[in-house]
Amino acid sequence: MTKAETNRPLIRLEGLKKVFYTDEVETHALAGVHLDINQGDYVAIAGPSGCGKSTLLSIVGLLDSPTEGAYLLHEKPVQQLKASQRARIRNLEIGFIFQSFNLIGDLTVYENVELPLTYRKGVGRTERKQRVMQSLDRVAMTHRAKHYPSQLSGGQQQRVAVARALVGAPSILLADEPTGNLDSKNGEAVMDLMRELHQGGATICMVTHDPRFARYAERTIHLFDGRIVEEETGNGIETARGERGKPIAPEPAPGERS
Repeated sequence: MTKAETNRPLIRLEGLKKVFYTDEVETHALAGVHLDINQGDYVAIAGPSGCGKSTLLSIVGLLDSPTEGAYLLHEKPVQQLKASQRARIRNLEIGFIFQSFNLIGDLTVYENVELPLTYRKGVGRTERKQRVMQSLDRVAMTHRAKHYPSQLSGGQQQRVAVARALVGAPSILLADEPTGNLDSKNGEAVMDLMRELHQGGATICMVTHDPRFARYAERTIHLFDGRIVEEETGNGIETARGERGKPIAPEPAPGERS
């Protein structure tokens, strides 16, 4: 692989817009987002409630489609794919970690982690078992493989959810407020686990409202009213960009619009 190829972004968003329509109202959830996520990045998306964080993550996770703009995954446009095509890519490329864990109560820990692999062609029972146990080992939950979610603490349930997200060896982990249902001690434990996964090579994009947890990431993207208004990196704060490479002009004050 050439140096140019390694510098190509895993995910590229160009002019991404999302509008929700009702009978009388248009809600602009995203208003022109440009963002690159490279292999091995750890990106936090922060901002106030209603700023578009979860909408952006849903589009990146192919759970929703943008109204306008381009989404390139591995340099291939995916924003207009059919639902069945998006589902296949989600299964192969994307691991999800949700605030509410989303474990199935009548399945054991092992069966919950195994579930994504049951939808993959060509993955036999022996390979599934090997992958599940490796995933559980990475989150220190092999000893709970035969337990049910109701027998676990919140922190343990989230560890199982992380194992389920990892089991398919996805290109990127998407975490939507992964500490939102946890106390501070368990929240920090989950964030430490995600940092270990990143240090091991995982690419992570996480939505969080908590500045403490955003600091675990290498880059923090600040959203406001559906726009990226600021990006923090290890090198400091950068102004947001509109068209790729051009600073966003500030909104004119009332009475100053041309």
